[in-house]
This record gives sequence, C-alpha cells and structure tokens, in this order.
Amino acid sequence: MARLNILEYPDPRLRIHSKPVSEFSDELNTLIDDLLETMYASKAIGLSAPQANDHREVLVMDLSGDASAPRVFINPEILANSLPCLVEEGCVSLPGLTANVVRSSQVRVRAQDRTGETFECDLSQMEAVCLQHEMDHLVGKLFIDRLSWFQRLKFRLGNKRLRPG
Repeated sequence: MARLNILEYPDPRLRIHSKPVSEFSDELNTLIDDLLETMYASKAIGLSAPQANDHREVLVMDLSGDASAPRVFINPEILANSLPCLVEEGCVSLPGLTANVVRSSQVRVRAQDRTGETFECDLSQMEAVCLQHEMDHLVGKLFIDRLSWFQRLKFRLGNKRLRPG
C-alpha cells in the first residue's frame, strides 16, 4: 500500500467528473487499499478517488475511530434520502476550513464492492453525511459549493470557520 497525494483546492482537477468503474481488477484493489491508507494517515473519515487524482467512481469511509470498519462504495447511487440536517463539515482537500452544510441524515444507497457485487444499504447520521460528501467529489463538487454566496465570499476573504449567513 502507498499513501497518495491529496489534491487541494483550488486545484482544477477536483472539478473533474468521475467515470463509472467497469473493470474490477487487482489494480482497482490497490487503489482502494491506497485510498484507505491515505484516509487513515490523514485522520479523515472518508476519501474519494478524485481527491487523489483518480477519476473513477470510488470512495472509502470509516467512522469507527479505530480503523476497524472500512467501507468501500464503487459506482454509488443514492436511491432515497430524507430528514435534512445541518452538519459541520471539513475536507482534506480544503485543509483548515469548516462550514455548516445541509445534508440528508438518512440515505439508501446502491453501490458495488471491490469484487463488483452490487449491494444496497441504509446509512444514517454521520455515515449518511460522509457518503454524500464523498459522492459530491465524484461529480466535481466541493462542500463549499453548497454554501451561500455570502459564505463563499467570506471563504475567499480568508475566514476559516464559516457560519450560515
């Protein structure tokens, strides 16, 4: 396994839309393992392939706090969502910045695992929020894109903690 370089805002490669994975190979498994290692080394709870300049629909997450529950989502698709909530988010691609973002607190997702097997699961609370955050990266979106124009202006002016405007 290897620790990958994480792209940081305003790198334009963070805005590239990812492509679905069609080949489930040893190379894909290496990417997944490298994403997990990078996520743990960064003390993050989630990481998407585009953040490491790989533009395939792959994301990993682990909210256990002790690296005991890694989850892999390939070609994820949200089937249903509910219960909006306001949650403080940060991102390893925007180091030092946090802001309150509206997300669904419950989602049903369909994805594939490392072997290409399709699965569905229900996620709630921070798992649901993390999945949505990482899925945004797959379409070139950052959590700051979900902020009001006033909040984004404060970000450009250097405020590292953004509050709803």
